[in-house]
Amino acid sequence: MTTPIEVSGSESEAQPEAVLAGVGAKQIQGRSLGQIAWLRLRRDKVALTGGVIVVLLIVVAIVGPFLVQSPLTYHQDLIDPTFNRPNSGIWHTGISGDHWLGVEPGTGRDMLARIVHGARISLLVAFLATLLSVVIGVVLGITAGYFGRWVDTVISRAMDAFLAFPLLLFAIALVGVVSDGAFGLKGNGLRVSVLVFVIGFFNWPYIGRVIRGQTLSLREREFVDAARSLGARNGYILFKELLPNLVAPILVYSTLLIPTNILFEAALSFLGVGVIPPTPSWGGMLTLAVPIYSSDPMYMIVPGLAIFITVLAFNLLGDGLRDALDPRAK
Repeated sequence: MTTPIEVSGSESEAQPEAVLAGVGAKQIQGRSLGQIAWLRLRRDKVALTGGVIVVLLIVVAIVGPFLVQSPLTYHQDLIDPTFNRPNSGIWHTGISGDHWLGVEPGTGRDMLARIVHGARISLLVAFLATLLSVVIGVVLGITAGYFGRWVDTVISRAMDAFLAFPLLLFAIALVGVVSDGAFGLKGNGLRVSVLVFVIGFFNWPYIGRVIRGQTLSLREREFVDAARSLGARNGYILFKELLPNLVAPILVYSTLLIPTNILFEAALSFLGVGVIPPTPSWGGMLTLAVPIYSSDPMYMIVPGLAIFITVLAFNLLGDGLRDALDPRAK
């Protein structure tokens, strides 16, 4: 037999009020889902780095054009007329204290100014196109997932059709049709509107499929059944019960859709259906660099790096948000 453990009376007699009040114990504070996601995101240094770069890019796109020189100013005195390239700087790029990234071959326009102004066009088109895709994709995706049956069938087949649509060919044809003006718009205003419409309107199925799949799972949950039993209408359930629970996937896939739209805009500008020259754009700069990259490779490297860094930063931030907002993550 073992000797019984002796327990003093003061320690063995627990006071219910003291236990409930947490006397002698550390208070436990609950955390919201947002606080948990932020703590996870703070531990992901790679995602934070991407987020910092994204914020800097947005600031540069908004404030930068007011701080740099005009991207349309020619500096012919910096161009070698024999080789039609900058006559100074490292590897004849024109890099100097006045032109940190060099000058454009043939014209002498400042590369930094053109990159900064091009960032405004790329981010503007990408953000507006993403907003259009998210609005259409969320509305149709949540509708298809909730109602099911023939509604789901029609919307799902529409998604398949949009995904199979030749986007680049349509954009080239559309720009040719409305080149003189349409809907009261002309010039670069028309070109930006066409880019936003083409990229945003034909990319909504990507996020629409994600939202549809999430809605199929959520519509069987208890809180949806409770809302139905209380007589809630379909519109209330869709936008008051289901939509708040879809904020996390919407945020994540929106962040991942932005870099894709940046690449689309650069590709369309490269094919000549972007903004009208001499307005700078990253894709347009790559187009001008193709015939002269052998004599001045820096003119292709600079806009290429701008696209690469921007897309990489958004992808890193999107991956970090996906991990932080995943309820199964620890």
